[in-house]
Amino acid sequence: MKEIILKPLILILFISISLQSCDRTDDVLNPAIEVQDFVWKGLNAYYLYQEDIADLSDTRFSSDLQLENYLGGFETPVDIFNSLKFPSDSRSLLIDDYTIEDSPLPLRSSFTTGMEFGLFKDPNRLDSIIGFVSHILPLSEASSDSISRGDFFYAIINEEADTIHLKEDNYRALLLNYPQDTLKLLMANFNGDTLIVNNQRVDLVKKNYQYPPILLKEVFDLGAKKAGYLLYNNDFSTNYIGDLNATMQEFKNESVNELIIDLRYAIGSHSYARTIAEIASMITGQFPNEILMKETWNEKAQIWFELNQPDSLNTKFPSTLQNNETINSLNLTDVYIILNGNGFNGSSALELLINSLQPYINVHVLGNTTRGDNLGSISLYDSPDYDIFNSNLNHTYSLQPTVVTFSNKEDETYETGIIPTIQLCTVEDPLNLGELGEITEPLLSEALLYMTTGNTGVTVSCNPFELELIYVSIDSQRLIDKGTFIKQDLPNLGR
Repeated sequence: MKEIILKPLILILFISISLQSCDRTDDVLNPAIEVQDFVWKGLNAYYLYQEDIADLSDTRFSSDLQLENYLGGFETPVDIFNSLKFPSDSRSLLIDDYTIEDSPLPLRSSFTTGMEFGLFKDPNRLDSIIGFVSHILPLSEASSDSISRGDFFYAIINEEADTIHLKEDNYRALLLNYPQDTLKLLMANFNGDTLIVNNQRVDLVKKNYQYPPILLKEVFDLGAKKAGYLLYNNDFSTNYIGDLNATMQEFKNESVNELIIDLRYAIGSHSYARTIAEIASMITGQFPNEILMKETWNEKAQIWFELNQPDSLNTKFPSTLQNNETINSLNLTDVYIILNGNGFNGSSALELLINSLQPYINVHVLGNTTRGDNLGSISLYDSPDYDIFNSNLNHTYSLQPTVVTFSNKEDETYETGIIPTIQLCTVEDPLNLGELGEITEPLLSEALLYMTTGNTGVTVSCNPFELELIYVSIDSQRLIDKGTFIKQDLPNLGR
């Protein structure tokens, strides 16, 4: 963050500056409260809800001594941080060791057989459950075994060679936390009513697995429309932005003029506004340097930015990635986003992408209503301009407060969520899964039907046998959404 000196007129906007003009006998802060001091001043300057917290008011203290006495009343940094949070704020965080928190996100990996699955209650046997394979991860151990999407299983063979039927009180121990190296599944056929044992057994071995950046990609020639299909199963972090860009080039080479982004198995998590802007430019490309998204800060910070850094309040469509690689743009006018899953309503990053694109192109959301999280966060460190450079070496605390709300170029936001264009089944029908990437697969088929006809009526039968689903493995892999982050040059407050 570059250092910016505040003009005298603007100094009154920041209490941390005005306090410095008060009488003070020395400039050395008591080490016992230096983290509390950082927390209070950081939140006073930039916290979105600063005006709603009485103890963060610019008129709360008339001298440094009063402030320091107040800070001394909190035994730990966590105590003062929690006392200053807005009651409904579940996003802002106090990090006790930013050296760990700021470590680069690793590529997604796990110790797995490669089988993703779901479980539902057996309609004819009390307390018994039946498992179904939702999909097999490519190049995993399971991908070379005799098991595939849509298969059913009902029991396992344990280390003592006993057959153990799956039940509601044992499935976690048998399928998730089993001690043996190999998961031995007993398979069956199921028609929606009756389970028929078929005497087949599949042995699955757990191994370290690194998830592919993109689960599946296809191109469908639909006459005048040529649709690119992207089944994406990761987060929207910088880890995979290069792979997404390369995929867009592949689609571009095949003259794709429509795009389906399928997020049914996506894991969510957080992202940066800049990364979302890069994805927006991949989808479009015909709006270079036009405003994509806007930020609104708390009142006093907003005034300062409008006077000193007005351009920093807007994110424009970029033409390159952060590594200076040229963005491969499809120049589309329509994008279709499949968003379904049991209780899955996307992520704040996805909502930002949808809302930001809506003034420019047609964004068709197929599936669930999104949650409505239009907030942005920033990382603050104990330094003169809250950057990590020149930060206080006496501690490793950092702040991740909510600091902005996002809107698009038309000043439209999405705090109540984004309503889908058409509804899809919340979960896939275990008896009618189809093959992923084939136009006959139910969810994809519905998206293609809507794309080619505009028909918004759902014809898919979601759960004709009224099976009671109790577990889906992808749900447990979805990460807690930590929100969308921004990077911003902040003024030097002379701390």
